[in-house]
Amino acid sequence: MDVTQRAESEQAALWRGRSGRAWVEAQAPLDQMFKPFEDLLVKAACTGAGRRVLDVGCGTGGTTLAVARRLGAKGHCTGADISDPMIAAARARAEREDITARFIRADVQNHAFEPASFDLIISRFGVMFFDNPVLAFKNLRRAARDGADLCFVAWRSAAENPFMTTAERAAAPLLPSLPARRPGAPGQFSFAHGHRVSSVLEESGWAEIDIRPLDVECTFPESELVGYLSRLGPVGLILQEADERTRAQVMETVRAAFDPYVHGPEVRYTAACWMVRARAPASAAPKEAANA
Repeated sequence: MDVTQRAESEQAALWRGRSGRAWVEAQAPLDQMFKPFEDLLVKAACTGAGRRVLDVGCGTGGTTLAVARRLGAKGHCTGADISDPMIAAARARAEREDITARFIRADVQNHAFEPASFDLIISRFGVMFFDNPVLAFKNLRRAARDGADLCFVAWRSAAENPFMTTAERAAAPLLPSLPARRPGAPGQFSFAHGHRVSSVLEESGWAEIDIRPLDVECTFPESELVGYLSRLGPVGLILQEADERTRAQVMETVRAAFDPYVHGPEVRYTAACWMVRARAPASAAPKEAANA
C-alpha cells in the first residue's frame, strides 16, 4: 500500500468509525458553534434562482438542510460525506424536519457525479481531509457546470487557532501515545496556507480564485464543553478507549486549560479561517474521468 492509499484508509476509517459517531453525538453544539459559517454559505447559495447545490463533507447535514430550507422548491440540494454514521444522521434529520434534500455516502475524490450537474459547490470545513486534494477538486470541477461557483470555508493554521489545540497541549504530558499533528497531512489544518489552497485550485481547473482571511467568534454552551472535549479531536479519540482513571485525570487537566474561553454560561473563541471562492471556467474543464 502506498502513502496515498494509507492516508485515504486512515481518513475513511476515522470518519466511518469513531470520529463519525462522535460528531453525530455532538451534533447540536457543533451546529451552534458553526452557525455563523452556515449563514455565510446559505447566503452564497441564495444569490441565484433554481440552484443545484452540492455540499462537500456535509457531516450530519446542517448546512445542506439550511440551504434546502432557504431555496425551497426552486433548489436541489445534495450533501456528500465519506462517513456512514453522519450520512445516516443527515438522512434521518431531513426526514424528521420534512426537508427535501439528497444525502450520499461518497468519497468525492473519485465519486462518479453526473458531469456538469451542479451550479454551486459549497463546504463548511469539509475539504481539508482529502489525501489527494487536486484529484478531489478536479472531480468537483467535472461535476460543476461551466460558470458554476465554488465557495468553502477552511481553517487557517493551528497557531492561529489556539482553541483547537488547547486540549492536546494540556493532555500531552498525560497521554504519551497522543499523535503529533503532521504539517500538510490530511486533517483540520491541511489548508493552513493560502498559497497551497490557490495552487490546488489552479491545478484542478478552477479560476477567479479569491481567498480571504475570515475571523469569526464562535460560541456554544459551557454545559456542552466536557462532552465536546471527551469526544472530539485527538484527545477525545484516545479518551474513548482510555481507562476510567486516565480519563478522569486527563479531563480534569484539560477542562481547567479551557477556563480562559469560558464566559459565564457560554464558551467563546475566535475561529481563524479562509473564505475561498472560485469559478468553473468554460475553457478549463478537466478531461479526466471521475475514476481516473
